[in-house]
Formats: sequence, C-alpha cells, structure tokens
Amino acid sequence: MAQDITSSSNTVGKGTTINGDIETFGNIRIDGRVVGNIKTKSKLVLGSTSHIEGNVLSQNAEIEGEVKGVVEITELLVLKPSAVVHGDIITNKLVVESGATFNGSCKMGVATKSIKIGDEVANGQATPKFKEAKAV
Repeated sequence: MAQDITSSSNTVGKGTTINGDIETFGNIRIDGRVVGNIKTKSKLVLGSTSHIEGNVLSQNAEIEGEVKGVVEITELLVLKPSAVVHGDIITNKLVVESGATFNGSCKMGVATKSIKIGDEVANGQATPKFKEAKAV
C-alpha cells in the first residue's frame, strides 16, 4: 500500500489557481498558481508557467517557474534556466542551470529532515496537526 501512495502522480494544470496548502506522498507537477505551502515526500516539478506563493518542502524538486518562499529539499534541487526563486534555499545538493536566478540565502549539505504528511503515525501514535487550546 505504501508503494501505491508514493508512486501516485498529481497535476495542477496551467490556468488553475489553488488557495491553500497541498500535501501528498506522491509526485506532483504544477503548471498553475498555488497560494499556500506545498509538501511532498516524493518529487515536485514546477513548470515554466507555475507561480508559487508559499514554502516548499520536498524530497527532490525541479523548478522552471517562480517561487516566493522558502524552498527546502532533502535531496536534489534543480533550478532550470527559467527558474526564479525569491527566498531561502535549503538543500542537500543543488544544480543551478545558466539563466536561473534566486534572491536569498542558500544552505547546502544540511542534515536530512523528515517530511511528515498530515496525521502520520509516529511510534504508534498519531501526530496531532494542531495544538489543543486551553481554557482560561
């Protein structure tokens, strides 16, 4: 079952706008606009027409479009010639092709971060998404 989840593919087409966070275990390709954070345990591809306003957390990523936010990749990040990143980059390995630009700091070789999706089970207990409010 875990193999089926991580091998799934998702696509946000050109001309589509999503307001909100996206979380997935599988690969995702975005050619549209996302106002929110994107998190995947697999590969993220941002096409040349993509526009992201939010943070990105992924295992691997290939960026051709524009990102305004922190880009955190646990393995390999590839910035294609049309890529524009306004924000910090944190990655293990980075490939910047001629023409790509980013404005922000870059940290490489950072210890691998665990990517948690939704209410994943950790040590036999579900990890709560939100803290419980206390009455005053």
